[in-house]
Amino acid sequence: MGLFDWSSVSPMGVLTTAADIAVVATMVYFLLRSLKGTQAVSLLNGLLILYAANLLAGLLRLEALAWLLKQVTTMAIVGIPVVFQPEIRRALDQLGRGKIFAASLRGPGLEETERVLREVARAAEAMSRDFIGALIVIERATGTGEITESGVKLDALVSAELLVNVFSPHTPLHDGAVVIRGNRILAAACVLPLSEAHSSGTKLGTRHRAALGMSERTDAVMVVVSEETGGISLASEGQLHRDLGHNEMRERLRVLFGLDSRERKFWRPRGRSRGRAK
Repeated sequence: MGLFDWSSVSPMGVLTTAADIAVVATMVYFLLRSLKGTQAVSLLNGLLILYAANLLAGLLRLEALAWLLKQVTTMAIVGIPVVFQPEIRRALDQLGRGKIFAASLRGPGLEETERVLREVARAAEAMSRDFIGALIVIERATGTGEITESGVKLDALVSAELLVNVFSPHTPLHDGAVVIRGNRILAAACVLPLSEAHSSGTKLGTRHRAALGMSERTDAVMVVVSEETGGISLASEGQLHRDLGHNEMRERLRVLFGLDSRERKFWRPRGRSRGRAK
């Protein structure tokens, strides 16, 4: 006689269990899918690290540390609804509209990414010649849900002509930032957080401080055009590189988005933004 009595297993029970597992797996899949590309992913990683530290402290019988970690984990779990409020609201909204299954996981291909960067570069060069101030946010892995919601939704295909038109003076959406995800302009007139690390000492204009602030909170790439000087700057990974030539700007964008296999030579530490406000 085996260790398990298979005669007690009914076909209906197997089907019910399989359906139960499939439903739960589907729910988890779409939950992770809705969180993908948002800042909530980083917070979930933090919770997983806390949970692993709890287990390790218990195994090593570190009672004081285990107690402390348990309190921190409890507070973190209680705060989940508050921290994930934008993601939860967005998921419930999609569920109510029947769009939870409609979103595509696929991002733009390499050719489309290259086209988007080319259009952004063309727009920046045109605005630089005409001294039109601009601030463009190009998403990478981390989403910008809260930032996007602060602006006016567009959901339009990226083109240089549309970007120039948005930032043209005296138009309704020229003040603020444009957010690009994939090959779409999600929103315009978005409000970005200002950099705190560069709020004093270094003299930077509001657009440059906003670009730095965004680069300190996400992995997005910001393209800034100075209204006063026409200079073009890029912000990424907490660094701001200013007054770039057109060719250098295009090369940096290609490197940052994985279209150029060369080393990330452009982003070796050269000191953080220095100079006059522009």
